[in-house]
Amino acid sequence: MATKLPTTDIRISAGTIRRRKGGTPIVCLTAYTYPVARLLDEHVDLLLVGDSVAMVLHGHKTTLGASLEMMIAHGQAVMRGSARACVVVDLPAGTYEDSAAQAVASARRVVEETGCQAVKLEGGVDMSKQIAAIVAAGIPVMGHIGLQPQSVEKDGGYKIKGRTEEAVAALVRDALAVESAGAFSVVIEGTVETVAADITRRIAIPTIGIGASGDCDGQILVIDDMVGLTVDRVPKFVKEYADLRSVISNAAETYAAEVRSRTFPGPGHVFSATNSRDDA
Repeated sequence: MATKLPTTDIRISAGTIRRRKGGTPIVCLTAYTYPVARLLDEHVDLLLVGDSVAMVLHGHKTTLGASLEMMIAHGQAVMRGSARACVVVDLPAGTYEDSAAQAVASARRVVEETGCQAVKLEGGVDMSKQIAAIVAAGIPVMGHIGLQPQSVEKDGGYKIKGRTEEAVAALVRDALAVESAGAFSVVIEGTVETVAADITRRIAIPTIGIGASGDCDGQILVIDDMVGLTVDRVPKFVKEYADLRSVISNAAETYAAEVRSRTFPGPGHVFSATNSRDDA
């Protein structure tokens, strides 16, 4: 039985994203929390609740620390904060690879418990049956090829893809398999620029680049990277549009100094017994 997806009059659907192929570039960012989703919603076309949350918010070394429960909890928070963007939730490692039935069960649980518009999973030829089964169940799927963070341990690190003829051929096969399986779009990560551009021209679904090519149909970044909040190494492909590390550190330094000097809280931040207009 197909899963009925929640819809609103203003919500961007997976089908709308699909129809954006070759048009105005699709703007995507990750989001993991209610306030960030509120801030980003009006500016983006798609919000990805990425399994990168395991690293960004929970301190794991890789995305393998994400669980289905973690993704659902953050997906629910983002949906509460979003009214317009197409919200896609990652299926974490270990929740879809074993069989098409497992993939459908995980995807259905994510959609039913979060209300998101689609799910994303990593893999090309090897995951085409899972993608097709989820799509057949009525749930839109975003693919993910190239550098696949869930495979980082198997690959021996974060390695750029598409630097040999054999690797390029494999990437093309993966892209075509994801398209044929019915995905509405595909992320291309950590891939040689010319290869990502060529794949974008070859397939009929939108490509979303991250460390790929400006010729992709859209771009995505991890929100913490984009606003300069990442406390560890920032990837080469990231452009920091703000410096929240300094903003937060400086604010905390000023707050600590005022607490220690007893200048905070001041008269404007405490309550009197007589003033009825100073409710919290």
